[in-house]
Amino acid sequence: MPSARRPRLILAALASCGVLMAVMQTIVVPLLPRLPALTGGTATDVSWLLTITLLTGAVFTPLLGRAGDMYGKRRVLLLALSSMIAGSVLCAVSSSLGVLMVGRGLQGAALAVVPLGISILRDELPRERVVPAIAMMSATLGVGAALGIPLATLVVEHADWHTLFWLCAVLGVLALTAVVLIVPESPLRTRGRFDVVGALGLSAFLVCLLVPVSKGSAWGWSSPATLGFFAAAVLIVPLWGFHQLRVHAPMVDLRVSARPAVLFTNLAALLVGFSFYANSLATAQLVQEPVATGYGLGASIVVSGLCLLPGGIAMVLLSPVSARLSAARGPRFTLAVATGVMAVGYAVRLFTSESLVAIVIGATVVAAGTAVAYSALPALIMHAVPVTETAAANGLNTLMRSIGQAVCSAVVATVLSSLVTVHGPTLGAYLVVFVIAGACALAALGLTLLIPAPRPAQVEARVLAGTAA
Repeated sequence: MPSARRPRLILAALASCGVLMAVMQTIVVPLLPRLPALTGGTATDVSWLLTITLLTGAVFTPLLGRAGDMYGKRRVLLLALSSMIAGSVLCAVSSSLGVLMVGRGLQGAALAVVPLGISILRDELPRERVVPAIAMMSATLGVGAALGIPLATLVVEHADWHTLFWLCAVLGVLALTAVVLIVPESPLRTRGRFDVVGALGLSAFLVCLLVPVSKGSAWGWSSPATLGFFAAAVLIVPLWGFHQLRVHAPMVDLRVSARPAVLFTNLAALLVGFSFYANSLATAQLVQEPVATGYGLGASIVVSGLCLLPGGIAMVLLSPVSARLSAARGPRFTLAVATGVMAVGYAVRLFTSESLVAIVIGATVVAAGTAVAYSALPALIMHAVPVTETAAANGLNTLMRSIGQAVCSAVVATVLSSLVTVHGPTLGAYLVVFVIAGACALAALGLTLLIPAPRPAQVEARVLAGTAA
């Protein structure tokens, strides 16, 4: 195969995996109102089909990232894709809530493909192609999420809902085949033994944190179950941290993670994840509100999904722009611009939430900022960590985005259920969501400005160092 074509094929294969994972994560959102009737479960029970994917994704993303650094990134990537395929088939052949939860859990475990793909690109591509390639790979998280809901609404309206999962399974097989045929195994390895105790501790902490975050609005924020989970998370953290500081090859290198360049980037990623997810959640629901509310448009579920489509297209188009901006001015500058654009998008939404065209414009501006932000985050992380830890470090950064999305889901649900009339949430409830999301974007901008700012040439040298190793 000609050498000029192979980098493009590697990027195409890995990017398709990233888009597929993000689509898989969001496809059940349009189904949620119908799933109680389809499965025989309650609304609270079927909401676990989102929660379980979030939990397994959060737990397995850093674990598989670390395993990729130690045992081979391509090998672990194939394992993750196989998990997604198995989970999709389970969901496609059953309407039992228990089987669906197992299938969605297996699907969620595959969310590690993006940090693994970013690390493979760093190891395998020519130096001049790495920065734009990782920008595109990172943006697939947002692109897939923006495209997943419109795709799911079309399928739900015109076909049996199991078709969604058959589609994921078929696309998963194609993606796995492409990785087998095109993507080489990276020779770079982290030495040492896998930190089993650290992995168990991190998993326990994430479960104890994310379960009450996801279910707190349903259980009650002051309920014994919610407070008990939060208390357990608080107790686990210092014990896990003490172990990580003492072990030779920790699950998460806390000393590296405490560096300002890594710490502030990860905190910014959490806030960007929150701000991005608020855009998707609020837009899809806002345009469906009935006309009787005084502001609602009464749009169909298909129209609500299509409102997010321009944002997905903008994310695809802006990924290479982000890479060029990072190469010229550095990823810190790029992330600052991106978070500023997201804040502007929410400012627009505060005054244009009763017009379909204006809603789409505001949502697209936020999505555009997200695309640039998601593209800049991996470059900042890879500048600050050793080349043998890139998959684990990017896995942690992806985890922070997922935590931001989980917190966002809980906050949006709480706000929209608190400010209501007989017809549903008030317009003020949506405006509060936009204010909170815009404030998160501004806070991410503030954190970005605290990140040490090396010269662009130094950034590129560090990001590309793995290709020469």
